[in-house]
Amino acid sequence: MDNEQEEIQASSGHKLGQLIGDWFQDYFVFPVLNEVANKLNLFLDHRLQHRQIRSGKIIWNDEYGNGVDYDFVMELGGSDTQRGVPVAFLEAFWRRGARHSKDKARDDSGKLMPMRSTYPTARFLGIVASGDFTRPATELARSRDIDLFYIPKQKIVDSFKKLGMEMDYDDKSSETIKAQFTQNFLTKFGEEAKKNAAKILRETVTETVIRGYIDRVRASLSALPQEVRIIGERKSIPKVFETVDAAEDFLHRTPLEFDFSAS
Repeated sequence: MDNEQEEIQASSGHKLGQLIGDWFQDYFVFPVLNEVANKLNLFLDHRLQHRQIRSGKIIWNDEYGNGVDYDFVMELGGSDTQRGVPVAFLEAFWRRGARHSKDKARDDSGKLMPMRSTYPTARFLGIVASGDFTRPATELARSRDIDLFYIPKQKIVDSFKKLGMEMDYDDKSSETIKAQFTQNFLTKFGEEAKKNAAKILRETVTETVIRGYIDRVRASLSALPQEVRIIGERKSIPKVFETVDAAEDFLHRTPLEFDFSAS
């Protein structure tokens, strides 16, 4: 077997994971969040949303000026040509195995947390996780005050299985078997199958649970600001007092007298 063939086989599991992750974002998470955005008249930015003001990833700067990419951002007043005021940042992913799930929770919550101080308007920071997500990973995300909506792995697997599509292979399988497994899945992974699997998943999760999550997001974003104003404050020459009593006496004067000649 040549190196190229070995590389193809070794990457089969990773490729399948990426495809399921993209499907989960586009066909399950996006419709749910889009419903929230529509009801609150917000702009939902996602990789499915093409905008003139950006190309590629959805990048927002943190408080240190570092550009960070996010899966979903809800904006007040956003449009195709104008970036709005951010009110929600979310990450969504699929993880087939439990290994490294805590690392994923740490990475994603670590990306989200700075947005709370960078953008005071960001009232909702969330993760929509699917797959094998351990209790320590769940507790880590929630300990950082990150909202977590979790879809267990078996619900994803069963949604495709009902369509005659097997997506969960034995970890002990050889790379050759994994490559064949992935190829068999891809032959059925068309547009109709993607839509049907998402429909089945929504039914499996139940509308009650989904409505509960939607209401939770909406509650966090209710009473959104209608506008954001920034007012410049004139800076005076400082008043200097030698005692607390002198400073207190000054504060009781009406009106307060400052020297703004240096502003």
